[in-house]
Amino acid sequence: MTGNRSVLPGELTLLVPTGEGDLDLLAGWFADPEFVANWGGVPLSRAVVAAKYVGRRRPQVESFLVLDQGVPVGYAQYWSVGAREGGLDMVLTSGARGRGLGPDAAGALVRHVCGTLGWERVTVDPAAANVRAVRAWEKAGFRRVPDDGGGDENLAGAGAGETLLLEYRPG
Repeated sequence: MTGNRSVLPGELTLLVPTGEGDLDLLAGWFADPEFVANWGGVPLSRAVVAAKYVGRRRPQVESFLVLDQGVPVGYAQYWSVGAREGGLDMVLTSGARGRGLGPDAAGALVRHVCGTLGWERVTVDPAAANVRAVRAWEKAGFRRVPDDGGGDENLAGAGAGETLLLEYRPG
Protein backbone atom coordinates (compact mmCIF):
# COMPACT_ATOMS: atom_id res chain seq x y z
CA MET A 1 0.00 0.00 0.00
CA THR A 2 1.03 3.56 -0.70
CA GLY A 3 -1.15 5.60 1.65
CA ASN A 4 -4.64 4.28 0.91
CA ARG A 5 -3.64 3.26 -2.60
CA SER A 6 -2.84 -0.28 -3.60
CA VAL A 7 0.21 -1.70 -5.30
CA LEU A 8 -1.12 -4.23 -7.82
CA PRO A 9 1.02 -7.30 -8.53
CA GLY A 10 0.92 -9.25 -11.76
CA GLU A 11 3.01 -12.27 -12.67
CA LEU A 12 5.38 -10.18 -14.82
CA THR A 13 4.50 -6.64 -13.80
CA LEU A 14 3.90 -4.52 -10.74
CA LEU A 15 1.58 -1.52 -10.86
CA VAL A 16 2.44 1.25 -8.41
CA PRO A 17 0.40 4.42 -7.84
CA THR A 18 1.81 7.48 -9.56
CA GLY A 19 2.75 10.58 -7.63
CA GLU A 20 4.23 14.03 -8.11
CA GLY A 21 7.72 12.50 -8.23
CA ASP A 22 6.77 10.72 -11.47
CA LEU A 23 5.95 13.91 -13.37
CA ASP A 24 9.28 14.16 -15.27
CA LEU A 25 9.07 10.55 -16.45
CA LEU A 26 5.40 10.78 -17.45
CA ALA A 27 5.77 14.20 -19.09
CA GLY A 28 8.59 12.77 -21.22
CA TRP A 29 6.52 9.75 -22.24
CA PHE A 30 3.35 11.72 -23.03
CA ALA A 31 5.36 14.27 -25.07
CA ASP A 32 6.60 11.43 -27.33
CA PRO A 33 4.44 11.06 -30.48
CA GLU A 34 5.12 7.30 -30.61
CA PHE A 35 3.99 6.83 -27.00
CA VAL A 36 0.72 8.73 -27.54
CA ALA A 37 0.01 7.38 -31.04
CA ASN A 38 -2.90 5.35 -29.64
CA TRP A 39 -3.55 7.59 -26.63
CA GLY A 40 -5.38 10.44 -28.32
CA GLY A 41 -2.65 10.75 -30.95
CA VAL A 42 -1.35 14.14 -29.80
CA PRO A 43 1.62 14.78 -27.49
CA LEU A 44 0.55 16.27 -24.15
CA SER A 45 1.99 19.28 -22.36
CA ARG A 46 3.64 18.95 -18.96
CA ALA A 47 0.71 20.87 -17.44
CA VAL A 48 -1.83 18.39 -18.83
CA VAL A 49 0.25 15.42 -17.63
CA ALA A 50 0.53 17.02 -14.17
CA ALA A 51 -3.23 17.56 -14.00
CA LYS A 52 -4.23 14.11 -15.25
CA TYR A 53 -1.59 11.45 -14.71
CA VAL A 54 0.26 11.91 -11.40
CA GLY A 55 -2.70 11.17 -9.15
CA ARG A 56 -4.36 14.57 -8.88
CA ARG A 57 -7.71 13.15 -10.06
CA ARG A 58 -7.99 10.62 -7.21
CA PRO A 59 -10.32 9.06 -6.26
CA GLN A 60 -12.19 9.46 -9.57
CA VAL A 61 -9.19 8.19 -11.55
CA GLU A 62 -6.47 5.99 -10.07
CA SER A 63 -3.16 6.24 -11.94
CA PHE A 64 -0.30 3.70 -11.99
CA LEU A 65 3.16 3.17 -13.38
CA VAL A 66 3.58 -0.28 -14.92
CA LEU A 67 6.89 -1.76 -13.79
CA ASP A 68 8.83 -4.62 -15.39
CA GLN A 69 11.43 -5.93 -12.94
CA GLY A 70 11.30 -2.58 -11.14
CA VAL A 71 11.74 -0.49 -14.30
CA PRO A 72 8.85 1.78 -15.39
CA VAL A 73 7.59 0.66 -18.81
CA GLY A 74 4.10 2.13 -19.01
CA TYR A 75 1.12 3.95 -17.58
CA ALA A 76 -2.28 2.54 -16.59
CA GLN A 77 -5.39 3.95 -14.98
CA TYR A 78 -8.85 2.95 -13.89
CA TRP A 79 -11.91 5.12 -13.40
CA SER A 80 -15.40 4.32 -12.21
CA VAL A 81 -18.75 5.21 -13.73
CA GLY A 82 -20.66 3.95 -10.71
CA ALA A 83 -20.24 1.65 -7.76
CA ARG A 84 -20.05 -1.49 -9.89
CA GLU A 85 -18.37 -0.57 -13.16
CA GLY A 86 -15.73 1.50 -14.86
CA GLY A 87 -12.97 1.53 -17.41
CA LEU A 88 -9.27 0.92 -17.84
CA ASP A 89 -6.66 2.60 -20.02
CA MET A 90 -3.05 1.55 -20.54
CA VAL A 91 -0.08 2.44 -22.72
CA LEU A 92 3.37 0.82 -22.74
CA THR A 93 6.67 2.11 -24.04
CA SER A 94 7.67 0.66 -27.40
CA GLY A 95 10.36 -1.57 -25.86
CA ALA A 96 7.83 -3.15 -23.49
CA ARG A 97 5.37 -4.16 -26.19
CA GLY A 98 5.05 -7.71 -27.48
CA ARG A 99 6.38 -9.34 -24.30
CA GLY A 100 3.13 -10.18 -22.49
CA LEU A 101 3.40 -7.24 -20.11
CA GLY A 102 0.16 -5.60 -21.29
CA PRO A 103 -2.10 -8.60 -20.67
CA ASP A 104 -0.33 -9.20 -17.37
CA ALA A 105 -0.85 -5.63 -16.16
CA ALA A 106 -4.45 -5.72 -17.41
CA GLY A 107 -5.02 -8.87 -15.38
CA ALA A 108 -3.67 -7.17 -12.25
CA LEU A 109 -6.02 -4.23 -12.81
CA VAL A 110 -9.01 -6.51 -13.42
CA ARG A 111 -8.30 -8.56 -10.29
CA HIS A 112 -8.21 -5.34 -8.27
CA VAL A 113 -11.31 -3.64 -9.66
CA CYS A 114 -13.41 -6.82 -9.72
CA GLY A 115 -12.01 -8.61 -6.69
CA THR A 116 -11.26 -5.75 -4.31
CA LEU A 117 -13.64 -3.05 -5.54
CA GLY A 118 -16.46 -5.39 -6.57
CA TRP A 119 -16.92 -4.15 -10.12
CA GLU A 120 -19.26 -6.24 -12.29
CA ARG A 121 -18.33 -4.67 -15.63
CA VAL A 122 -15.02 -3.27 -16.88
CA THR A 123 -14.59 -1.62 -20.29
CA VAL A 124 -11.68 -0.61 -22.50
CA ASP A 125 -11.74 1.25 -25.82
CA PRO A 126 -8.56 0.61 -27.80
CA ALA A 127 -8.07 2.16 -31.21
CA ALA A 128 -9.44 -0.33 -33.75
CA ALA A 129 -6.22 -0.05 -35.78
CA ASN A 130 -4.11 -0.96 -32.73
CA VAL A 131 -4.33 -4.71 -33.32
CA ARG A 132 -1.63 -5.46 -30.73
CA ALA A 133 -3.58 -3.66 -27.97
CA VAL A 134 -6.86 -5.30 -28.95
CA ARG A 135 -5.18 -8.74 -28.77
CA ALA A 136 -3.62 -7.87 -25.39
CA TRP A 137 -7.00 -6.89 -23.90
CA GLU A 138 -8.57 -10.04 -25.34
CA LYS A 139 -5.78 -12.15 -23.79
CA ALA A 140 -6.71 -10.53 -20.46
CA GLY A 141 -10.30 -11.77 -20.86
CA PHE A 142 -12.02 -8.82 -22.55
CA ARG A 143 -14.61 -9.43 -25.27
CA ARG A 144 -15.87 -7.13 -28.02
CA VAL A 145 -19.32 -5.66 -27.50
CA PRO A 146 -21.43 -3.14 -29.45
CA ASP A 147 -20.50 0.44 -28.51
CA ASP A 148 -23.49 2.14 -26.90
CA GLY A 149 -22.01 5.56 -27.74
CA GLY A 150 -22.01 6.50 -24.05
CA GLY A 151 -18.34 7.52 -24.07
CA ASP A 152 -16.40 9.13 -21.23
CA GLU A 153 -13.79 11.86 -21.25
CA ASN A 154 -11.42 9.51 -19.42
CA LEU A 155 -11.28 7.15 -22.39
CA ALA A 156 -7.82 7.42 -23.85
CA GLY A 157 -8.89 6.14 -27.27
CA ALA A 158 -10.96 9.25 -27.93
CA GLY A 159 -9.40 11.18 -30.76
CA ALA A 160 -7.24 8.26 -31.88
CA GLY A 161 -9.54 7.26 -34.75
CA GLU A 162 -12.20 4.58 -34.59
CA THR A 163 -12.25 2.70 -31.29
CA LEU A 164 -13.61 -0.67 -30.27
CA LEU A 165 -15.51 -1.31 -27.07
CA LEU A 166 -14.39 -4.37 -25.15
CA GLU A 167 -15.70 -5.48 -21.77
CA TYR A 168 -14.80 -7.84 -19.00
CA ARG A 169 -17.39 -9.34 -16.67
CA PRO A 170 -16.21 -11.54 -13.79
CA GLY A 171 -17.49 -15.09 -13.56
